[in-house]
Amino acid sequence: MNELKDYDDAIVKFRKSLKQSILPVISWDFYGKNYEAINNAEDDMNSLLSLSSINSWSIDTKILDKKLKTDKNIIVITDTNLNIVFATRNMWDMSQYHPDEIIGKSPKMFQGKLTTTAPLKIISKAVKEQQPFEVTVVNYRKDGSIYNCCIKGAPIFNTKGKVVNFIAFEKEVA
Repeated sequence: MNELKDYDDAIVKFRKSLKQSILPVISWDFYGKNYEAINNAEDDMNSLLSLSSINSWSIDTKILDKKLKTDKNIIVITDTNLNIVFATRNMWDMSQYHPDEIIGKSPKMFQGKLTTTAPLKIISKAVKEQQPFEVTVVNYRKDGSIYNCCIKGAPIFNTKGKVVNFIAFEKEVA
């Protein structure tokens, strides 16, 4: 029994000689946020796959998966009248809106007096011509603060070649 006490004493003496402080780390905070983001992305991807199936999209779902999970884009889907029908849960991180708060509304809800018309004209023209576009727009968060939003949008065609939705991959940029 004495041998174990000598061993314990030697370990304590060794650790004290290292002159390091041991601080508690609450790793659950880091783990929990990451775990929640992974679960949300997986749930969003399942919802996108469901939308794809319902609307017969002719889109490579691997691209959606990469844009959402790897590139960490916010994905917004509108109908052909440009009403939002789906938004990923990471929308909150950029705009302070939960997806259910923006469903049925127009993306114009994010615009304000500092939003310039030039990028909006590019979007409008691309939508009318059913072409992809890329612009950076000054948008407004729920609290009224502004952010620059890079939007890469495109029409989504069904398997018969008809436009059924529009998709936007969004990211906040400096």
